[in-house]
Amino acid sequence: MSLTVVGSIAFDAVETESGKRDRLLGGAAVHFSLASSFLAETRVVGPVGDDFSEEEYAVLRNRGVVTDDIEHVPGGKTFFWAGRYERDVNIRHTLQTDLNVFESFEPKLSQASKDADVLFLANIQPDLQRAVREQCTGARFVALDTMNLWIDIARESLVKTIAGVDCLIVNDGEAKQLTDEPNLVRAARKIMEMGPRVVVVKFGEYGANMYTKDGVFGIPAYPTADVVDPTGAGDTFAGGFVGYVAAHADEEITDELLRRAMAYGTALASFNVEAFGTERMQTLTAEEVNERVAELQRVTVFDASPVPLRG
Repeated sequence: MSLTVVGSIAFDAVETESGKRDRLLGGAAVHFSLASSFLAETRVVGPVGDDFSEEEYAVLRNRGVVTDDIEHVPGGKTFFWAGRYERDVNIRHTLQTDLNVFESFEPKLSQASKDADVLFLANIQPDLQRAVREQCTGARFVALDTMNLWIDIARESLVKTIAGVDCLIVNDGEAKQLTDEPNLVRAARKIMEMGPRVVVVKFGEYGANMYTKDGVFGIPAYPTADVVDPTGAGDTFAGGFVGYVAAHADEEITDELLRRAMAYGTALASFNVEAFGTERMQTLTAEEVNERVAELQRVTVFDASPVPLRG
């Protein structure tokens, strides 16, 4: 089954207690697709500038990501973000954000991307997300990510966009802000009333909850002591979660299937934080992923029979 992701492709500069990197491949669409490609053919849609070289393309293509819809903007520069994490990596300081070609991004999808079975709308302006959603009329499952900025300045547009998707993936603060509810259960119910039948709430190092009409499912984060760089962990989680759904898009998307998807997202995110940027994901193997999913199964009540992974 095929999967399309639309979002940012970036260069990051990151400083943590473990060290510093001045130029890393990053962006939501990149982190997502490197994870989802373990499970399903993934097409990535996003803009880059002249500074995006064959070396960066190779990172994606080596994982089997289809890069045909990456838009090269002549004379432009790729989106750039710089940040610093404190000893407690939950505390992050943004030092610089240069939108560059991302500022005027208008997604252009090939027919193959429009025909995807599953669509992930990474964190971009809600009107753009909705325009992409309206082009992908045949998608069986559509998930969306957003952030506090859009809740603040484009709430009406965001709510309209959320109404057209099957799943919203946000962190706990964003869920509460979007609904003006201090209780996450009530917040999730309000979001489902907006349209989505699945709400996934991320808690960073504490795991994630999934809310559906049938109840709540919680999964802990994988207990890793090797947190080097948490940048992109949430997008990697989304890539594993949505990628698993895409791999089973010809089946009924039940709570049981979604619980297994949560496990794969959790396992993949735990690898992402073990090195800077995409470094760990570039060396990751399918065997390592399945081993970690099996470990999660031992502490979580769900059926996580191994599935064939790509690569």
